[in-house]
This record gives sequence, C-alpha cells and structure tokens, in this order.
Amino acid sequence: MHDIRTKRHGSTGQRFAVSLLCSWLIACSSDQPDKNTPTLNQTYPAQPGGTMISAMPSDPSSMIGMVAGESASLAIGAYLFNSVLKYDQNLDLTGELAESWQVADDKKTITFKLKPGLQWADGKPLTSADILFTWQLITDENTHSPYASDYQLVTKAEAPDARTFIVHYSQSFAPALESWASLQVLPKHKLAGQDIRTTSFAQKPLSSHYYQLKEWRHGEYIKLEKNPKSVLGPANIDHLIERIIPDPAAQFLELMADNIDSMNMDPITYARIIPSRPALQARLNQYKELGNSYTYLGFNLKRKPFDDVRVRKAINYAIDKQEIIDGVYLGLGIAIASPYKPGTRWSNPQLTPYPFDPAKAKQLLAEAGYQDSDGDGIVERNGKKLSFEVLTNLGNKQREKTAVIIQRRLKEVGIETHIRTLEWASLLTNFIKPGDFDAVVMGWGLGLDPDQYTIWHSSQQKPGQFNFIGYNNPAVDKLLEQGRLEFDPEKRMQIYHDFAKVLYDDSPLVYLSAGYGLTAIHKRIQGIMNPVPPAGVGYDSQKWYLPEPLRRTQIQAE
Repeated sequence: MHDIRTKRHGSTGQRFAVSLLCSWLIACSSDQPDKNTPTLNQTYPAQPGGTMISAMPSDPSSMIGMVAGESASLAIGAYLFNSVLKYDQNLDLTGELAESWQVADDKKTITFKLKPGLQWADGKPLTSADILFTWQLITDENTHSPYASDYQLVTKAEAPDARTFIVHYSQSFAPALESWASLQVLPKHKLAGQDIRTTSFAQKPLSSHYYQLKEWRHGEYIKLEKNPKSVLGPANIDHLIERIIPDPAAQFLELMADNIDSMNMDPITYARIIPSRPALQARLNQYKELGNSYTYLGFNLKRKPFDDVRVRKAINYAIDKQEIIDGVYLGLGIAIASPYKPGTRWSNPQLTPYPFDPAKAKQLLAEAGYQDSDGDGIVERNGKKLSFEVLTNLGNKQREKTAVIIQRRLKEVGIETHIRTLEWASLLTNFIKPGDFDAVVMGWGLGLDPDQYTIWHSSQQKPGQFNFIGYNNPAVDKLLEQGRLEFDPEKRMQIYHDFAKVLYDDSPLVYLSAGYGLTAIHKRIQGIMNPVPPAGVGYDSQKWYLPEPLRRTQIQAE
C-alpha cells in the first residue's frame, strides 16, 4: 500500500527544533527512572481491559480504505474489517474468514470455505454474500477503487451457499491468493443500493473485526472499542485511541508526558534522544525493522521537462542518496535500485543505486540542450529556465528535510526547485489525484507479492489510481502482465528482475531510500512478541494487554 505509510540537514531551523526539544526534555524530565520503573519491568499475566493510546499523523478520509486508497484509512480499516485470508507471523498465508481454500489444478478457480458462525457487530450473519458484494463493489467502475485491477481479473464470482465463495479467472493469476488477503470485506446489508463514495457508512462503519468505531472527532482522535462479536474472538485491550497529531515532535512530547503509549519515531528520537535519557529507556521499548516501503522523488511524466529521460537521469545523478540517509535518517536507511525490499528474491542483485555524480548530471543536461547562457546559475533551454515545484506532505519532517537537500544538490547542477508542503488530504485531493504537480517527495508501502501492476501499468492512470505520475512503457506493461500469469518462482523472479531493470534505465522516479520502521511502545503494554517476527512488531496486537496495576487510572491513583 502506498503512503501517499505509511509508511521521515543540518539547517538552522532543524537545529533550533532539536535544541528546543532537548531543552524541553532537560526541563521536564529526570535522568533517573520514574517511580513506576520497578513495576514496568515486571511481567504480568495476560488480562483484558484498559485503554491504549497511540498517535497517527493524518486523519483518515474514510473508513472504507479500499475506496480511499490511502494508508490512514486502510490502517483504521484493518481494525474494523476482516479479509478472506491473512498472513501469519512468518508471512505465510492462512485463513481469516476462510476456514480452508482449494485451488483448482488449472489454477483458474479458487474455492473458499468460510468459518461457521461469522457475524457482524450488529449480530447479522457475515456470509459469502458479503464477500461477493464487496468484490462487485470494488470492481464497479463507478467506485473508482485504485485496487480494482486485481479483482477485475475475476471473470465470475459465486456464493452458492452462506459458507462457500468461488472465484473464476480466465487465466491463472499468480497473486490471486494474496489479493484475497487484502480485500477488506464490507456488509452487504448496510451498503447495498448506496453510493459508496458518499455513503454515511464511510464515517460510521459497522465492523466484524476485533474493534468497532465508538467515536471519531475529525482532526482530533478516533476511539475504537472492543467488538464482542469479533469473528476471531475478543481482543485483550478494551479501547484503542488514535490521536491525530501531524507533527512528530508534538507526538514525542505527548509520549514524554505519558499521554500516548506508542508512536512511530524519527531517527533523531530513536538513535539520539531516547538513548541519552535513562528515564525514557526505563519506560519505553524500542523496535527497529526494515519495512516494505521506500521514499522517492517522483516526476509528473506528462509535464516537461520530465518527458526527457536525460533530464530525469541527470536529477538522479545530482542527488546524493547517502547524504539523505545519513543526514535525515541518521544512517537508518538503505539505498536501493529497485522498488523491492533489499535482500528478497524480487530485488535484482545486478542493479546498484545511481551514484552521486554531479559531472554526469551536468553532461546529461547539456545533451538535453540545457545551458546557463545568462550566468545566473540556472540552466535553460529555448529561453526557459529548468525550474519546477516539489510537493510533499506537511508535518513529515523527514520528507521536508529530504526536499531541502534535494533542492540544494539540484541547484549545484543548475536546476531550480521550489518546495511546497501541503496538508495530507489537500495534497491528495487537489494535486495528486488530478495530476496537478511537477514533482513529489512521497513514499510507497508495498505488499508482499512482487506484482506492482496498480502502480506502474499504463492502464492505471485515472484519477484516484496509483500510476499518478503517468508512467507509460509497453515493455513494462508486458512484463507486469506476464508476472501475473507466471507461477514458477524462478521464472517469475526473472520477470520482476527485468521489470526493475527497465524502470532503472527509465528513471521515472528517484529512489531515495528504503527506511526502517522505528517504533516506541510504553512498557505498560505487554504481550508483544519477542523477538519481533517477520510480520513485524504489530503482529498479533489483539493479544497485547495492559496489566491492571500499570493502567493510567491505577498509576495516577498511587
């Protein structure tokens, strides 16, 4: 999934912000563990109850993530809605709503058998008719779901009885099972006959999963409560509160004040501030994991000068990726050359990141007809300066700092850029979806299957779809289509290696880094798997619990 997660130097303003934060820490915290530290280091038996408070950087636009297409909506939706399948702790597929499934010998038909007794939070049965309805909804052209392409390959879907769901494909589809681990199933009895893009359900949903929506104050918080009719059984924690705090520094101050229990951290907080403060270390656990995501500088390929591959490559050579990794991420990132997680079979080992080579960048710009004829330091062609605007989302300090480094490096080779930060919803609605931008610093959060049809195929450029940069390459289209049909692991790997090589040569975007997920969780939250499994620190979070002596009301009463 894209974080359009998601999914992060050295300027005077940054130094001031860090200094201000450190001053606050000195003023408001002690180097000595607080009075609850001995209690926090004690392990208690699992027990239900309590409230866990977290922070997220942006308000969801909708609770129907399959329509909204952005990470905040999908993240909240994952608490509310179930999928047919899911991934276990080792990232192998297992059943969620499905008790079992069978793939036909020709790999064109999948038959799912659902678990018995499934129900929605209102007590209505959850059946195969709901899955069929959701499939019909997502594939409806009027829905404009950015995820529709996978499900549009189903030529026929059936719900012959309440516990059986069958899908047929005209050709074998390699990511088929993975796609049924991504579809968040919606209730037919609540949504039938409604306009999915304007329905009140998007703000007041009915759930089937571990939690249900209790209260949503837009821009402030989302409060979820335990769903007693959860199809997978009850969660341990009674309430989850997600506070909407766009600024990471403000999130951290709330963590320091014990007003939230967890947050995703920036590298400065993770690597410098917390390790330097014993009081923080005494009450926080820190987690680091290389995720399935990367940050990039993307071009609007439908606008000049980005239709010229020489200009795109020049920009790629002009940017020092290691400088960004070291300066913005404090080394907590990896330079990449393909849109796949380093070290996996899908990452082409023959590709290396574009090196930092300003001389090569200037050479390519000259070949493209750009020169600084008036001596002002900015190159031009046909009297027009090479200047463009870079957009990113307000509050994401890593991306803002990355844009500043990019701006400085591009100026050194004669390219002028202007940075503009926008509130997340405005960025998506007013610029990304209509394609009204020059370039963006954003991130992609990816699934476990290597198929990236929805991001790169030329057919996926309608408003709201993921190929918003306008990439169009027949060779890539063909490889993506082949990859969906190939089941042989070795042949499929080669297809995606070839795909990554074409992208590498085309340079439709600049890979900036694959980052680590950095998380801090208060030690009052127990039951977290240790060591962290391949599925990540959040796996099995329904088993997390807050021992009664460590809950806020108990601590405050002491």
